Amino acid sequence: MLGFLKRRRRERLRRRPLPPEWAAIVRRNVPCTRRLTPDERDELHGHVLVFLNEKTFEGCGGLEMTDEIRVTVAAQACLLLLGRPTDYYPKMRTILVYPAGYVVPPSRFGPRPWDDAELEARLGESWYRGPVVLSWDDARQGAIDPRDGRNLVLHEFAHQLDSEDGWMDGTPPMADPGRREAWVRLLADEHRRLAADVRDERPTVLDAYGAAGEVEFFAVATEAFFERPVALRRRHPELYAHLKAMYRQDPAARAEDAPGPP
Repeated sequence: MLGFLKRRRRERLRRRPLPPEWAAIVRRNVPCTRRLTPDERDELHGHVLVFLNEKTFEGCGGLEMTDEIRVTVAAQACLLLLGRPTDYYPKMRTILVYPAGYVVPPSRFGPRPWDDAELEARLGESWYRGPVVLSWDDARQGAIDPRDGRNLVLHEFAHQLDSEDGWMDGTPPMADPGRREAWVRLLADEHRRLAADVRDERPTVLDAYGAAGEVEFFAVATEAFFERPVALRRRHPELYAHLKAMYRQDPAARAEDAPGPP
């Protein structure tokens, strides 16, 4: 019964039009959405309404929460959900937003206290069964420049997708389980390739941070898939094909069909 009521509530929300002022925020702050078809844009707007109804945003470090922040983050997070069944990041309920980069205590255990010199600087993080944490400056910049291959919100919410099967390992749940084994092999190969490119200082389409491990590689590949799709398809055709099947979207085709800059 609870599942039925949740589905019915979500369906009602998705049928509502996005308030005009929110639609203007999406168009202004997330320009890659201008390349969506009208049906895709309607679907995105419906997802945004559900997302904002179900998730809690909290400002940190003195940041005052606004609709601009909430809608800008939600539109990017929901871009990953188009064209396929979704439960709207079910393990995540809260998004914490700082004005800019922030610092946290070192990630270690033990009785020895840490000092200020050990504080770790971060732009964002994504916790299993916990919050997503974002720097607003970086979340906004990543959205406004849709071609730099870097998008903090896509990165952190890719981690949330990755964790939906109970593990954050670079392999999210897949509609076609038969693709999982092929993806695991490709993930390992592509991660090794990126690590070698970074080590030898060769230029890459993928952000160097993806060399840190397969978990980060998946998040970085997701950023490139949506932000540098034509270059990713040219340099990493098999990787692009797997991400296209996984996300059920073809950003490279959108980019090629677009009349001009988004």
